[in-house]
Amino acid sequence: MKYLKYLFSYLSLAIGYIGLYFGGWTTFLLVIYAFIFIPLIELMLEGSKYNLSKEEEKVMAKDRVFDYLIYLSVPLHYGLLVMFLFSFSHDLEWWEIVGNISILGISCGVYGINVAHELGHRTSKFEQFLAKSLLLTSQYMHFFIEHNRGHHNKVSTEDDPASSRYNEPLYMFWIRSVTMSYISAWKLENFRLSRMGEKWFSWRNEMIWYTIIQASFIGLIAWGFGWRVTGFYLISAVFGFLLLETVNYIEHYGLSRKKGEHGYGKVLPIHSWNSNHPLGRLILFELSRHSDHHFRANRKYQILRYHEDSPQMPTGYPGMMVLSLVPPLWFKVMNPRVNKLREAYSDKLSVS
Repeated sequence: MKYLKYLFSYLSLAIGYIGLYFGGWTTFLLVIYAFIFIPLIELMLEGSKYNLSKEEEKVMAKDRVFDYLIYLSVPLHYGLLVMFLFSFSHDLEWWEIVGNISILGISCGVYGINVAHELGHRTSKFEQFLAKSLLLTSQYMHFFIEHNRGHHNKVSTEDDPASSRYNEPLYMFWIRSVTMSYISAWKLENFRLSRMGEKWFSWRNEMIWYTIIQASFIGLIAWGFGWRVTGFYLISAVFGFLLLETVNYIEHYGLSRKKGEHGYGKVLPIHSWNSNHPLGRLILFELSRHSDHHFRANRKYQILRYHEDSPQMPTGYPGMMVLSLVPPLWFKVMNPRVNKLREAYSDKLSVS
């Protein structure tokens, strides 16, 4: 079961393939599953606080089967993308087009970015290549730079574009995070190059390469399938990275690190929202144990831990994402929790 449970994540891809193959109303099965069925089920489930022992962690961290399980998402996600592109070879109703776009968009968010996030933290060049190849499908390759070199250093501060602020609506956060994260990636890469004595306009500039690769990918799709289909693909890519930004929003909402004379305090489990709800954990390869991920960024997904002082979401990630779409309801549910945390951890959390 320690392996098989993570195959549950691929049920989303299977439903996506079914929708693209059969068409019609089945194109909306994945949306219903991800954002209606899972949230409703998780309202009735309690999260598990179980942690592995130190000995179990050592064994599971070295178990390559867990790596192969996550590598599998790369060919399956690309297969779905190819099937999506060919699905427009015959006439579709407008609502079927919307359904197809939602299928690829969810896959881009769950596999194209979420799995890339996991692999992007690895030190292996092969795994980093897989991460970048997945990010390519969402036109979000700059995430590899900004997330690892920017977000993890600046998380839960005003300097971090991907940390949502108290009383900030999701839709305003989308605009700020998408634009400022992209700008931040350029700045981080320029800083890296300057330390090497290189100019920003250099063949070593990864942001320039990402731009060329992404533009070429768009051009390849346009050459093979036409600009109409390319437009549908780009809408799906935007859908995918907005899912990522929605996850960023719920993960850090209102949690600001305390700033002292010598700068911000250390990143602790208290600075990220956590969810132990089982289905969300499995669908997203344990992403929802986010407090531990920021506390120890090099931990692989299968050994992430629960911390007693990590703030707990009232339900799993899918449900919280749906809630965030309605700002007044989000504020009503989350603001009292943020305020209570600020009182309890006044030495670690800022009120700004």
